[in-house]
Amino acid sequence: MNSKKSDVLIIVPAYNESENITGIVEEIRDNYPQFDYVVVNDGSSDNTGAICKKHGYNHINCPINLGIGGAIQTGYRYAREMNYEIAVQIDGDGQHDPAYIEEIIKPILEDKADYVIGSRFVENKGFQSSFARRAGIHFFSFLIMILCFKKVKDVTSGFRAVNKFFIDVFADYYPIDYPEPEAIVDAVMRRKRILELPVVMRERDGGKSSINLKRSVYYMIKVTLNMIVCRISYGIRR
Repeated sequence: MNSKKSDVLIIVPAYNESENITGIVEEIRDNYPQFDYVVVNDGSSDNTGAICKKHGYNHINCPINLGIGGAIQTGYRYAREMNYEIAVQIDGDGQHDPAYIEEIIKPILEDKADYVIGSRFVENKGFQSSFARRAGIHFFSFLIMILCFKKVKDVTSGFRAVNKFFIDVFADYYPIDYPEPEAIVDAVMRRKRILELPVVMRERDGGKSSINLKRSVYYMIKVTLNMIVCRISYGIRR
């Protein structure tokens, strides 16, 4: 692992991203040499880990596939252990454009936000995902509004930046499967400052998404229940 040189860590979860990981890491290194990064290779069955090793990328190899939530939590544990002030999540599939990293951390640096979401739906530019996925996103956005009275448009965006408070929170617990909407409910109920900023997302460069029709149904049911339970648990605590 590389030594720390910055207060900002870019976390790149990657599962079977051998076609994309070199491109995204090189973009990060070229555009933001002042920031640190770590690739969390989530037990990939392809040669994602071997590529990271070959190129000398700062990376963590999970011995088994933990799922996206477990991979991201591993990144946050690393961030806490190394005492970073800001952590940025950016997917390893090439859909998130690293050019926006500086913009989404700026409100945190200026103490105007604790949690910033890079949203494709603020200006509706770039890749907007499929109709079915957009319908699911709008459903979760509506559910968060009902549960928490907070409007968040791009609730499934994995392009996020958080401050040290949330680094500590997520290092201890991060939702396991399809975690983004539940993490937003948790953040809202903690009464922290959440901000959405416009970003332009890209289509996946290569490889294949792990979310199929069967997983999508599971996703909708499980995440809906988890969000409701998360909201109820805060009501009980009060």
